[in-house]
Amino acid sequence: MKKLTVSVLALAMALSLAACGGGSASSSAAASSEAASSEAVSSEAASTEATESTAEVSVMSYADYAAAEVDSPVCVETYVQAKQSWWEDKATLYTQSPDGAYFIYDMAVSQEDYDKMVPGTMLRVTGYKAEWEGEVEIIDATYEIVETDAPFVAEATDVTDQLGTDALVDFQNQFVSFKGMTVEAANDAGDAFLYKWDGSGSDGDDLYFNVSKDGQTYTFTVESYLCDNTTDVYNAVKALNVGDVVDMEGFLYWYQGANPHITSVTAAQ
Repeated sequence: MKKLTVSVLALAMALSLAACGGGSASSSAAASSEAASSEAVSSEAASTEATESTAEVSVMSYADYAAAEVDSPVCVETYVQAKQSWWEDKATLYTQSPDGAYFIYDMAVSQEDYDKMVPGTMLRVTGYKAEWEGEVEIIDATYEIVETDAPFVAEATDVTDQLGTDALVDFQNQFVSFKGMTVEAANDAGDAFLYKWDGSGSDGDDLYFNVSKDGQTYTFTVESYLCDNTTDVYNAVKALNVGDVVDMEGFLYWYQGANPHITSVTAAQ
């Protein structure tokens, strides 16, 4: 009833205004059109400004990238090391250059180009530096595939001695290795690994497991988008026993501290 009364009053008012001055409706329409036009122009200007802000960025060294403020435009030349996922024309990539590494999150990529991005492929990536729970990444990115006669695939850098130190973050997102780590229980029941961080998952989900060195324990992950349950590393972690001593390789991802995404687990040498 309240809606009906308001509608009737609104109609009566509109008829009264039309009778008093036929130009009011035209003026209102013109004002509405002008406002819409202004909004469109403002939106277009904002979009152009954003595009220009990234277009004006020159290619950075890793040191320049590391020094750049979060949310600032960045441009880097880097090489694909591994592909985490491709979904709805967006890709997440682990990339590295000789002087540092970059995690590229949700970059718009066609299926055709994604298939070309094999390890060693050189990319020029332009986007914005972002940080999420300590992980530094590039978002809202565009890219060029750069032809090169010298593809780069990084060797794993041993960072075992940096575990538990402030220096470890300097290797963030790089392909790294950990040597002589002892498998510890992942929960009070004594399991060597968990499906998901809290054990609530099932086969095919991320795997979480604890390893120690020099009395300190760390949590490592097999990221299922990167290494699913058909891969050697996924099944190697499922076969671990508490007390095993292992060597590992992976990408030094960060989530509220070091949270390596492991790609290889073997018995310690």
